[in-house]
Amino acid sequence: MGELKVKRFERHADKANYISQLLKEIEILEFLIKEKRFERKPIRIGAEQEFCVTQNNWEPNNNAGDILEEVNDPHFTHELTRYNLEINLDPLVLKGSCFSELHWQLDLLLDKVSQVADKHDSKIVLTGILPTIGSDHLEKDYMTPAKRYDLLNKSIKEIRQKDIELHIKGVDEINLYHDSILYEGCNTSFQAHLQIDPEDFISAYNWAQAISGPVLSICTNSPLLMGKELWEETRIALFTQSIDTRPSSFVLNERESRVSFGNQWVKGTIADFLKDEIIGYRSLITGDFNDLSWEEIKGGMTPKLKALGLLNGTIYKWNRPCYGITDGLPHLRIENRYIPAGPTTEDEIANMMFWVGIMQGRPAEWDNVHERMDFKDVKGNFFNAARYGMASQFYWDGKLCSSRDLILDTLLPMAYKGLYKMDLEPKDVERYLSVIERRAKTRGGSRWITEAYRSLRKKANRPEALRILVAAMHERQNKKYAVDAWELPRGDEFATKDEARKVKDIMNTRVITVLENDSLELVLKTMQWKDIHHMPVLNKKQELSGLLSWKDMEQYLDEPEILRGRIDALMQRDLITIDKSASHAEAKDLMQSNNINCLPVLQGKRLVGIITSNDL
Repeated sequence: MGELKVKRFERHADKANYISQLLKEIEILEFLIKEKRFERKPIRIGAEQEFCVTQNNWEPNNNAGDILEEVNDPHFTHELTRYNLEINLDPLVLKGSCFSELHWQLDLLLDKVSQVADKHDSKIVLTGILPTIGSDHLEKDYMTPAKRYDLLNKSIKEIRQKDIELHIKGVDEINLYHDSILYEGCNTSFQAHLQIDPEDFISAYNWAQAISGPVLSICTNSPLLMGKELWEETRIALFTQSIDTRPSSFVLNERESRVSFGNQWVKGTIADFLKDEIIGYRSLITGDFNDLSWEEIKGGMTPKLKALGLLNGTIYKWNRPCYGITDGLPHLRIENRYIPAGPTTEDEIANMMFWVGIMQGRPAEWDNVHERMDFKDVKGNFFNAARYGMASQFYWDGKLCSSRDLILDTLLPMAYKGLYKMDLEPKDVERYLSVIERRAKTRGGSRWITEAYRSLRKKANRPEALRILVAAMHERQNKKYAVDAWELPRGDEFATKDEARKVKDIMNTRVITVLENDSLELVLKTMQWKDIHHMPVLNKKQELSGLLSWKDMEQYLDEPEILRGRIDALMQRDLITIDKSASHAEAKDLMQSNNINCLPVLQGKRLVGIITSNDL
């Protein structure tokens, strides 16, 4: 959980004091390692559950703060947006029935927040990216009013000095510009923590990197963003781009995004890892650091290392090493950040157990994984998994193999051995790893979402299909059986009432537009070929400047001289338009009262769609 009590660098002295504290804490960390102060046993696990809060129509709500206040439980905390919250589960010793105990606590806390959400006309949904998020939900009003997020947003914008560009290409393509980091808030994950031995840091961390691609491939659960089919785990691309402090010119010294997989195998200790972060990334925020003196530390007291934690908390490695304190002793753990939320808590605990099992089941011959595999193959495996999920092919130990074969033939047996070595309850191991096996043989969350959405789009428009999709996900999540057993949506899980429909629900967003200086003759033929009755005209700034209608144009079919003229000579300039958030009734009344059959839909001066009498 990120430190919330932070502040900006107002003066040079603030930055100097912070850097001085960072360097002091690096020395302290090296001292703790040298003196073998770190706890090595027992090994503990932990997890963080991010989740979405929706309205009853399955679109994002903005009342997460109200729900958090009423829940009044220290396990819960804010997230970046007003439609996300996070649960921090209690750490448990890795033994016996710890996974089913973790599962029990997770369900208990989700049931608790769901009951409060019901009072606020809200629903709780587990998913990597909530399919119903639209550009409306990424405005500043939806940012949680916590100082940490506001300062991060301001610092990143100040460094970039330009809007954040988002471009992801999958089956579909999305290309957007945004003036804040709120796209990060689209992402919800299930972050798993595993305590490791500091003396085994190199082998453990590099092994965590090596297995990331195969593990991610079986866990993917976020194929959609704003109705576009992108990557099987779109979160990976979306999170990477949403808080990238590097402008496209790469003027800054940062060599990779703050959200990254890394560029090479790690060497040395956790202190060396953090030194690279200090060198490689700008510090964005600071805080108050009233830590222990050297004398107290040498006397056996454990420092919090808040400055290092603050820096590490603004650099989002997909496998992130973390420093912590338990029962007065420092410990080191790896935080797995690439596993998405959902589809169910059963699936999430299975994903976590699979990862922990492979981590603990690492064969001795893989202790020096950096000598057996090229790092670029490992990084390529990770991004292949994000793009293609279970359809991925991986380079593993010098061979090319499918995700399915690698998981079933190599990694699942390895996970079983690792978990049994830790004396876990056999029934727990069988319960959760069988979820992974069934999913590998059938389908996982991302494939279910994709197939469900395609099926719904045959009968419903995009906004309605997305709402039905989320309603179906919520219904199946509450039944608490894993995604491999989910049936596709029936289509009756949700229906928007006519009086609740907005213009954005019924408008056509696939609109052919023309520029003022385009060929009028070609425009006329385009309208004729495509049976288009209304053609919006844009100016050089891509703003709506006029409208051509077939009714006005058809009289010129046999007048070539006029058709060689300018578009702006024939287009309608005095336009009646409507905002996409207006109601269905408003659009109908506006068209009837003005005796028109088409309304351009605007967001500011930008055309976002068209609504016609046929749509109504």
